[in-house]
Amino acid sequence: MELWTAFLLGFVGSAHCAGMCGPLALALPATGNTRATFLAGRLLYNLGRIVTYAALGAVFGLLGQSFALAGFQRWISLAAGAVILLSLFASSRFTLGLPAITAVGWLKSALGNLLRQRSPGAVFTLGILNGLLPCGLVYAACAGATATGHFLSGTLVMLTFGLGTVPMMLGLSLAGPRLHTTLRFKLQRLVPVSLAIVGVLLVLRGLALGIPYLSPAPGCASCH
Repeated sequence: MELWTAFLLGFVGSAHCAGMCGPLALALPATGNTRATFLAGRLLYNLGRIVTYAALGAVFGLLGQSFALAGFQRWISLAAGAVILLSLFASSRFTLGLPAITAVGWLKSALGNLLRQRSPGAVFTLGILNGLLPCGLVYAACAGATATGHFLSGTLVMLTFGLGTVPMMLGLSLAGPRLHTTLRFKLQRLVPVSLAIVGVLLVLRGLALGIPYLSPAPGCASCH
């Protein structure tokens, strides 16, 4: 997955984030009595999410690197792209129900406890835990990080994905109810399009058709 694709997935897909994680962003506790401390708290929350995404990128990038060393990188890219495309035809309940229920329950309990605190550390931790909540978009980005076949590249992909979600999530936490729901619904219609683009690009990369940057041939170092 290219970095611009990861950013596009995060930016367009953040409309989905607004619907799924919006209530949490709106419920964030205030970290002070001034506008500056309020903004700082919201920035810390988003920083926490990005830290989690980057960590996930490192893990999945390292996993992809082990596959690449074994000569399976093309097949991982093909499989990741196919899974993303197939998920568009699957029900959202199936996609979001993949993680363990026990882990989700623990996360919700931890989030509830942190929402009752008003410290910067609590808001930052809320962002970290938010990044671990079940999300089909995060799964797609992790698949892209795995397909990069490199620890650092996977980290950068997820970091860029996280940055793409910041405008919507920061704007939502600052604007609150003033953010028009109609706009969110219109943007959310673009989510399947962004997922389809990512899926197709991963499949093309795995096919190794010899197209520079888009579908480089095996061993073409100058095409990456």
